[in-house]
Amino acid sequence: MKFIFEVTMKPGFTVEEYARGWVEASEIIQQSPGALGTYLHRKIGEPDKVLAIAHWESKAHRDAKDDSRSEKVKAILAKHAKVVDVTVIGEYEEPEWQVLPE
Repeated sequence: MKFIFEVTMKPGFTVEEYARGWVEASEIIQQSPGALGTYLHRKIGEPDKVLAIAHWESKAHRDAKDDSRSEKVKAILAKHAKVVDVTVIGEYEEPEWQVLPE
């Protein structure tokens, strides 16, 4: 499954700063059972916004992760809560079909 959200930086905080924290936290979170990777995509024309995509084996695995087990992850998430706005786009199943070029 994919957990997708958009992150908007508040004035005075940069995407680069957010990305550094994202990588630090992701290195820890990705040790959780069922974690399959994360991506950040900067929005074209809006450099202070990113699309964040977290890949998980299942929704149950994502729901079971425990960010409170790591003081480092807790600190990063607490900092980010003050300097970014997060809009959850949704949780998506793996596609039933894909349209790919031949």
